[in-house]
Amino acid sequence: MKGLELAEKYFEEVGKPMLLEKYPEYYERMAVGLVGQGSECFGFDDEISTDHDFGPAFCIWLNEEDYKQAGFKINMDYEKLPKEFMGVPSRIVTANGGGRVGVHEIGGFYQSFIGNRKVPESLLEWLYIPEGYLATATNGKVFVDNLGEFSKIRGKLLEFYPEDVRKKKIAARAAVMAQAGQYNYARLMKRGEYVGASLALSEFIKNTISMVHLLNKKYMPFYKWSFRSMTTLPKLKEVQEKINALATMEFQKEAWKTAGKSDYLYELNSKDKKVVLIEEICGLVVSELQAQNLTGKQEAFLENHTMEIMSRIEDETIRARHVMEG
Repeated sequence: MKGLELAEKYFEEVGKPMLLEKYPEYYERMAVGLVGQGSECFGFDDEISTDHDFGPAFCIWLNEEDYKQAGFKINMDYEKLPKEFMGVPSRIVTANGGGRVGVHEIGGFYQSFIGNRKVPESLLEWLYIPEGYLATATNGKVFVDNLGEFSKIRGKLLEFYPEDVRKKKIAARAAVMAQAGQYNYARLMKRGEYVGASLALSEFIKNTISMVHLLNKKYMPFYKWSFRSMTTLPKLKEVQEKINALATMEFQKEAWKTAGKSDYLYELNSKDKKVVLIEEICGLVVSELQAQNLTGKQEAFLENHTMEIMSRIEDETIRARHVMEG
């Protein structure tokens, strides 16, 4: 059974009766669900996930006043609930796994992830919230929200970045994809700087996965689940197989032994299969940028698209930021 399903059943059969019996007046203003850290909150949990920070549990969110009045007491009773449920043993809580479940104050919960107790008010605030934090703050499932305050913030965050911020981040990803993948990977391989080439490839993959999420208007989780998340997205599905190939393909050292003097820049070294894959991925991204009216250029080199993407940002403050910011 998936962790989210387990959590909801645990709440309905064990948690809800206790809350209705002991805290009926507060229950009418509670939100309950499972959101935040943990693979089960993304729906990515499996058998391996069950060895730590996994088990019957849920979150309770209270407004500031209710949290001050009864948060501690409600959490004490929450902790007294049966630790095992439906044959699933109690959670083995790791050193960094505490506080993921139980009672939270709504504003404090959001502040712990996005640095703000409510929806960001300015575009600059939005720009500097990392995607992974927003993904964590909006994942999972809300089982019930009687007050609506928790879900109101959640709903606004799930609408995704404001469009000017999205464009700015897309421009930044395009710049790094071009720099790390289309430019520096080959130069480093030509030099025999294999660690540097591996790091450049890693930067290309990371920024490509982020780009795909941005073009799908979906927050990218932190690195562990970023590719898994990308496989669930409808746009640019063709990129998935190519990214997987880049990550698993044998090292291309032999392809550079007979490379020409300009094969690292002016001409593509097609003997390096990773170079070919990088160009194919960038070509697919350019096509999607065109489809979303983010660029009108045809060039394969993504750096040549960055300024055009930037020019389509309406807000002057965001448009004035360095191309790689965000």
